[in-house]
Amino acid sequence: MPNPSASRGTRRLLIRAIVPFLTALALVGCTGTPEGVTVVRGFELDRYLGTWYEVARLDHPFERGLTNVTATYRLRADGGVDVVNAGFDPEENERKSADGRAYFVDEPSIGRLKVSFFGPFYGGYNVIALDRDDYAWSVVAGPNRSYLWILARAPDMDPALYERLTAEARALGFPVDDLIRVVHAPRDASATP
Repeated sequence: MPNPSASRGTRRLLIRAIVPFLTALALVGCTGTPEGVTVVRGFELDRYLGTWYEVARLDHPFERGLTNVTATYRLRADGGVDVVNAGFDPEENERKSADGRAYFVDEPSIGRLKVSFFGPFYGGYNVIALDRDDYAWSVVAGPNRSYLWILARAPDMDPALYERLTAEARALGFPVDDLIRVVHAPRDASATP
């Protein structure tokens, strides 16, 4: 005879395992742009390719605790973009990376892409501010205001520029007081991008 309390316990365990997974799929599967936020037009992918340093980010489990974070973009044969996100995990004393791919959602002159790091699930990658002269910095939002990254071609950013970019993001409704400044300090050879 089945034990009713055991089956309830099994159901609770399944729910605890499945709900976070489904929530992650819902978030990752969203390729939209935050309401009221516009993406960069006149975007030039060939100038955007290469390595970027993460200057600041809103916290998420997939990057939690990482330092020396970089994102490297390379053109794919199919017209998409290979993405390699990497960072140093000081707790485990190792460099971690995630390989993905990105494709334009609209035409290539619009800085709106969808990016995937696993399977057919894509998330929004929206370039909402960009140094149009030198492509030296970029501000990227996800599908909603809980995802924001400030990127630069160098690990350090002029404080006045950082203040300007965070003020612009604040005006768009992003929680910039929660931004984490990313540490870029060599800890050992594996930490150097």
